[in-house]
Amino acid sequence: METIVDKLKKNRQLALSLFLLAIIVLAAVFAEQLAPFDPLDADMNKSLEAPNSINRFGTDKLGRDLLSRVIFGTRASLGSTIVMVGIIFLFGTFLGILAGFFGGWIDTIIMRLADMMISFPGLVLAIAIAGVLGPNLVNAVIAITAVSWTKYARLSRSLVLRINKSLFMEAAVVTGTSNRRLMSHYILPNIFPPMLVTAMTDMGTLMLEIAALSFLGFGAQAPTPEWGLMLNEGRTYLTTAPWLMIYPGLAMVIVVVTFNLLGDSVSDLMDTHH
Repeated sequence: METIVDKLKKNRQLALSLFLLAIIVLAAVFAEQLAPFDPLDADMNKSLEAPNSINRFGTDKLGRDLLSRVIFGTRASLGSTIVMVGIIFLFGTFLGILAGFFGGWIDTIIMRLADMMISFPGLVLAIAIAGVLGPNLVNAVIAITAVSWTKYARLSRSLVLRINKSLFMEAAVVTGTSNRRLMSHYILPNIFPPMLVTAMTDMGTLMLEIAALSFLGFGAQAPTPEWGLMLNEGRTYLTTAPWLMIYPGLAMVIVVVTFNLLGDSVSDLMDTHH
């Protein structure tokens, strides 16, 4: 336990990012307890009120408390991002391992498919897929997953190809080790750390992509409290009620910066171990 504390003392950036991440996760988990009002409760008499002692972040066009909506937005934005990164990580890494380990026609099919997906601008293709599937948060996650797995597949494939040439792998193959054991004991433990760092550093970017789809009307739909959608709703009132964009935007910046700091810190830790 002392070693973990010592590491955190030495690495202030890691300690700070973990502290901020803990606050963000707690805000998402305990949104009901933390939010002063129901995020869906509309009161037209309080429409577009500036921040005050009752509504700390002001209210939106329907008189809903903005602070409550920002807190609940953490759950929608963070939850969808974590699920999406998990799916992309597992799917992309799995395909990359298959391509790198077996080679031949399996490698050709997976890599040509990846090349085909990369040839389109990511967000444009995601918008097209979300448009076909229909606008909601689940379909936005599917759309971004469909265009983002290629990075993980290519990275894991290159790592597997490098491991295949290593002496310990060649020795294991010569001694007749089964494919399953080669993957579980030699390949997975060696490619997992760099893949995990990649996933952590991508969290912020992918959260922004989900917010972008919601902002454009292809993601979360009203009245869901989601930061991208809230920015879109506040856009019309930018000059008269700037708080509608300032607070959701600020929340998004804090979370994205936190994930970027965490990704950098974990990457530094991995480098020091090698």
